[in-house]
Amino acid sequence: MKKISLFILSGLMLVAMSCSESEFAARYADPSKVSTTTIEKQYTGFLGSNMDYILPKYRNYFVSLRTSVNRYTQATGWANDAGQYVPGSSGIEDVWFNYYNTLAQYRALERVFATATATEQTDKRIFMLTATIHLYDYTQRLIDLHGGIPFLKAGMLLTNGGDYDASSAPFDSAETLYVMMLDQLKGMSTELNGITLNAGYQQSFKTQDFINKGNLTAWKRYCNSLRLKMLNRVSAVQSLTARANTEMAEILRDPTTYPIVETNDQNIQINIFNVNTAINIDDFQGGLEGNGWYGNTAGKRMIDNMNTNADPRLPIIFEPGENAGGKYTGIDPLGANADQSLQTSTGLIAIYNRYTISRNKFLPGTIYNAAQMNLIKSEYYLRSGNAASAKTAYESAISNSVKFYNGFLALSNATGVTAPAAATDAQITAYIAKDGVNWDKAETSADKLSLIATQKWLHSNIIQAYENWAEIRRLDLPVLNFVKDASNNQTVPPVRWNYPSNEITYNKINYDAVRANDNLTTKLFWDVK
Repeated sequence: MKKISLFILSGLMLVAMSCSESEFAARYADPSKVSTTTIEKQYTGFLGSNMDYILPKYRNYFVSLRTSVNRYTQATGWANDAGQYVPGSSGIEDVWFNYYNTLAQYRALERVFATATATEQTDKRIFMLTATIHLYDYTQRLIDLHGGIPFLKAGMLLTNGGDYDASSAPFDSAETLYVMMLDQLKGMSTELNGITLNAGYQQSFKTQDFINKGNLTAWKRYCNSLRLKMLNRVSAVQSLTARANTEMAEILRDPTTYPIVETNDQNIQINIFNVNTAINIDDFQGGLEGNGWYGNTAGKRMIDNMNTNADPRLPIIFEPGENAGGKYTGIDPLGANADQSLQTSTGLIAIYNRYTISRNKFLPGTIYNAAQMNLIKSEYYLRSGNAASAKTAYESAISNSVKFYNGFLALSNATGVTAPAAATDAQITAYIAKDGVNWDKAETSADKLSLIATQKWLHSNIIQAYENWAEIRRLDLPVLNFVKDASNNQTVPPVRWNYPSNEITYNKINYDAVRANDNLTTKLFWDVK
């Protein structure tokens, strides 16, 4: 942890909206270089610290996702090669280091908040509440990648007076952290319903909060959407099934008390309003397109599904290969490397739509959206025996998803590439009626669950890549086929990421306690199928 601690202390970056980088630097001093800061400024520093892992950015996509998660979900296609099911160490380290940088920012916020007067703490409580919601969202993602992580005693180097040995943090179990976060998020949901924002700080909260722009209702939706997702993820864990179903029922029964994201205009996301500010995705095109690197090439299973069912999202999310004659074709994951490479190099393989996605400088950073929430609702209603509500939520999710991608299309300022036409309501209706999509054509609950899982997969694709991989592991749906890699001990896609090598080296004593489970085949506690 010594090296990691040094890393996370050296990168306390602060980010603000609607100002140039030079203006930003003047307004928000780096807290690692000054002796004092404020709750408000540290709050924005915390939010900004993981921005590059929410917004579509080069390094996250190219280094962390391209050769791992996006392949394990077949959201992209690639040419089979040796060692392809072992996640790259650089990608793992990037995500790990960014998380602990973010946690260090949060600990700094805790320290600043703790030194404030009781009155100031009351007046500015909203900053700590919403920061904790955002932290727990990221923490849950890291847990879903690795399993247990250092958390409860992590990021405490400053608190411990710079004592490295005292700051080496043990690994907390994934289930323990999930339960803790669910407990606290439930309490925070209640607290948000009763909180009154001090009029004197409403504007500063709006200014510093570049996610929800100080909208209290949006933060309630964020909190309860996170709860609903986490509860659903643990719903098959025997010790948590009753709690998951009870609390999900409570949330869905009372949307006034427990609002979640229901429509696309309520989506929780980081929006880009001015490409010349620090909140931008200028390098995303290179991260996704990267000629010859299989970053944006389509997979056969996804393209075949969309072709077969006349999915109205197909021409919005993908575009045909330049020499494909308008035909959408994906890379067959069971094919030979030579054939896969030739198809790609000769322009026969579909790619992610450049106008809608990779060259869209206003593509937002997705956190929670209506389609995602409605698919969770549909799954819950299905297992609760409420088929009618499950169908309604399922069909609403499809409509939400198509319009979600229409929204990306409407935002785009891409030049030099052709804009696809937006999908129509008539196309959505026709799609929902297709045999491979139609809820009423699915004869069993298992068939209906497969429909839900397939829509999660199609909707998430590369846009919510980490969520996509978690849901496929949890449900084992849709069923995806892969070539076995006989050249490596890891012959099929992994079910988790390893811990990074620096953690093994610099937090050795604590790592040794979890070493036995640090392999690519150890399932997470919620992965019980």
